[in-house]
Amino acid sequence: MKTVVESTSAPSQLKVVLAFAIVYIVWGSTYFFIQKALVSFPPFILGAIRFISAGILMLTWGILQGEKMFTGRRLIVPVVTGLLLLFVGNGIVIWVQQSLPSAMVAIFVSSSPIWFVIMDRPMWRENFSNKTAIIGLLVGFAGVILLFYDKLSGGMKGHFTLGDFLPMGLLLLGSAVWAGGSLYSKYRSGGNSPAVNTTWQMMAAGLAFLISSMIHQEWQLFDINAVSLSASLSLLYLTIFGSILGFGAYVWLLKMQPVTKVSTYAYVNPLVAVMLGIFLANESVSTLQLTGLLTILSSVLLINLHKYVKIRKPVAVKT
Repeated sequence: MKTVVESTSAPSQLKVVLAFAIVYIVWGSTYFFIQKALVSFPPFILGAIRFISAGILMLTWGILQGEKMFTGRRLIVPVVTGLLLLFVGNGIVIWVQQSLPSAMVAIFVSSSPIWFVIMDRPMWRENFSNKTAIIGLLVGFAGVILLFYDKLSGGMKGHFTLGDFLPMGLLLLGSAVWAGGSLYSKYRSGGNSPAVNTTWQMMAAGLAFLISSMIHQEWQLFDINAVSLSASLSLLYLTIFGSILGFGAYVWLLKMQPVTKVSTYAYVNPLVAVMLGIFLANESVSTLQLTGLLTILSSVLLINLHKYVKIRKPVAVKT
């Protein structure tokens, strides 16, 4: 039985490059477009429209493709995963961007790969028996401290309130929930296809956002006639490119490329978001925050270094 690499139907290099470009650039750009959409859309309404629309489109596509979209109890895992990843994890990102620049948000979210190592209990033996992984964790925590340093130094002088720390603390919580939800999905995949899982993840998150928007009475204050063209186009971008195309490319790459290679999106997304925020939204980040970002990215590289070496290690072939 031939492997994917040996098969004559292996993807062209161009398709692989295009898929990586989508995951790198599109996912990294969503921070910027969330900020633009929030100009006209309240946060929970934004999440509801984005994910319900994407879920309906994917549900329709799945039915047309003959997918078994309604799989009973096997939908529990994607529903729970959708609530953790998209409603809590991504919802926090949407919420805090009401008060924080997109570039700063992306920098804080870059800590998520560290949480994967800490929370992935089945891999503890492998991860924590490796010196570079342990050093990477320590470096990563140092990077997080650098992110908070400006606020901490201001706090020592009595220049901060709880409101200064709350958004950043929520971002770290969101990163941890994203990692936990991803690991839950990894170890408890319900036997559904990626299309089915993605559809119900988005539908579950979208409904949770919808309920939250009603609880917060956002619809009573929302004026659809006041929505700007820029915000509408940003929402369309987030729905089509961020929620459907970006994830589709990611799933496809997981089938065609080594997981450690695909995971490099975690290194690139924050850099894309920071550059867009600085050059297109006139945002600014401090030197310490940029240093914290680079420190965290270095820690992720150290954590995964032994995996890269393992992949590149030549395999002896008997003759």
